[in-house]
Amino acid sequence: MWSSPNDVVLISDPRVTSIPVQECGEPLEDVRGRLRVDTRLADDAGAYAHLRAGLLSRLEHAESLLPDGYHLLVVEGYRPIATQRDIFEGYRAELLATYPEMTEADSHVAASRYVSPVEVAPHTAGAAVDLTLCSPDGVEYDMGTQVNDNPEQSDGACYTGAPGISDDARAHRKLLAAALEPAGLVNYPTEWWHWSYGDRYWAMVTGARHAVYGPVELTG
Repeated sequence: MWSSPNDVVLISDPRVTSIPVQECGEPLEDVRGRLRVDTRLADDAGAYAHLRAGLLSRLEHAESLLPDGYHLLVVEGYRPIATQRDIFEGYRAELLATYPEMTEADSHVAASRYVSPVEVAPHTAGAAVDLTLCSPDGVEYDMGTQVNDNPEQSDGACYTGAPGISDDARAHRKLLAAALEPAGLVNYPTEWWHWSYGDRYWAMVTGARHAVYGPVELTG
């Protein structure tokens, strides 16, 4: 089943895509050396380990709010536009192959549960981070699914408020939110690991008039 809960506003929704961007010009900064960073999605240019300066500062604040024994573990931040497009179209093709009755329009919406369409993607703005919690030794805590498990793989357990996950996983998701929300980040409800600041989805959730981060290129 590819549908989403009725109370989830998907990132492809006009309520999100219609929000304007007023680019603030903040640079991308390297997360490495400032927070724990996992290398499972590392690229040669190190793009995955970069975020807008304001977002990175907020994550450092969130890290300070975690109790002893817990740390943020960044899996992926900035994503080049070409990479984002490839991921979105690849997942969309998988959905069309799995659900032959799905229309092209429906496939666009369904794919946006898990991957943002490139025209609105917060990762291409350096405004989104995929992350989890780990111990001081780097061991990841039980969050109910792996980072980046899609709705089909996880039978919907990737949704932040999914029923049926363990008590430990639910407690860990709440702990993650308890650190990130006071730091100003918002969650994309179909992915417990995806949090953002300054992008269109953040603006929709917080009621901001515009996003402050638009698509950006990694230089240097």
